[in-house]
Amino acid sequence: MKEKAKETLALHEKNKGKLEVKSKVPLKNRKDLSLAYTPGVAYVCREIVKNKDNAYKYTTKANSVAIITDGSAVLGLGNIGGVAGLPVMEGKAILFKEFADIDAFPLCFERYTPYFIEAIKCLAPSFGGINLEDIAAPRCFEIEDELKDIGIPVMHDDQHGTAVVLLAALINACKVTGKKLTELSVVVNGAGAAGFAITRFLHCLGIDNKMCKKVKKLIVCDTKGIIHRSRLELLDNKYKYIIAQETNHENRVGTLKEAIVGADVFIGVSTCRILTQEMIKTMNPDPIIFAMANPVPEIYPEEAFKAGASIVGTGRSDFDNQINNVLAFPGIFRGALDVRARKITDHMLLAAAYAIAKSVKKPKKNMIVPSVLDKSVAKAVAKAVSKAAKKDKVARIF
Repeated sequence: MKEKAKETLALHEKNKGKLEVKSKVPLKNRKDLSLAYTPGVAYVCREIVKNKDNAYKYTTKANSVAIITDGSAVLGLGNIGGVAGLPVMEGKAILFKEFADIDAFPLCFERYTPYFIEAIKCLAPSFGGINLEDIAAPRCFEIEDELKDIGIPVMHDDQHGTAVVLLAALINACKVTGKKLTELSVVVNGAGAAGFAITRFLHCLGIDNKMCKKVKKLIVCDTKGIIHRSRLELLDNKYKYIIAQETNHENRVGTLKEAIVGADVFIGVSTCRILTQEMIKTMNPDPIIFAMANPVPEIYPEEAFKAGASIVGTGRSDFDNQINNVLAFPGIFRGALDVRARKITDHMLLAAAYAIAKSVKKPKKNMIVPSVLDKSVAKAVAKAVSKAAKKDKVARIF
């Protein structure tokens, strides 16, 4: 680990970060300057005055995304602030460029303020989309709710990116095990950003005219155990209250240990080492385990397999079945930008999940999601997302 730290620090120090800005046009003489800047640029400004959508035609808005954070939930590091989170946002930006040829720009706020949402709205005209990143729950839900109708796609990746790839993995895991998606009994451990989005997704599994499909049984656990309607403190948390109303219809109580009995699927977006082999042994035959806590998962794959797991996925690149957001967000934004979408809809996200699942031609126990380095995935996702945006009538161009 010490050697890896030295190598990483050296890379960042040598390059002074991971991003740069390059001109797309030449600036070699007076004519070049007059076309790119004054006086020629005034003609472009006048065209945008006539119709603001012309900004997509003449400026970087057509292919740009702002990556915005308040630094309150950065990776597994917690509330470290925007400046310390900048290297992560730079990394996200180069992933956008590498996999979807999108120009992404980190905008890091040092902390959340009462003016955070208004500040983002003021910045929005410069960009074609906004990727909210590493913002703690429940604030992340509130921020996205306030921004989702500002006229450009806004997505909190820790929520929806994770949920999209998880659903893709679950679709293919069912193909391998022979389980039916709508007959699953699922336990989600973690009710933060990813847990909430995953839970809502499992209530909306279908696409096209089948949006009402959902898993048969769903229980969500947080640090206090099973979320159920009798927990009065949930009245102070709108989002956990929604979970309580939409899940655990048997109104079961207890801890994760009680919740997981008879489950087909465990989805962990919580903390390390919380799932035991003894718990897995109480699940239904051929259980599916998604232990996505990073860097240490809820249970390591080897231990899960010894306890009887059929398929195991984690968030780590050194194990099979890495459930990583990079399979989702580049293609989602590429598809949204390609049709100048006004927003990102549930239908667009579900279409992305099914496109990722289809990218694995023959799913196997050790390959239920594509490689994160497979650039064809973003193209497939973009195509599906663009089509869904048009169907949902949120596209500006057809």
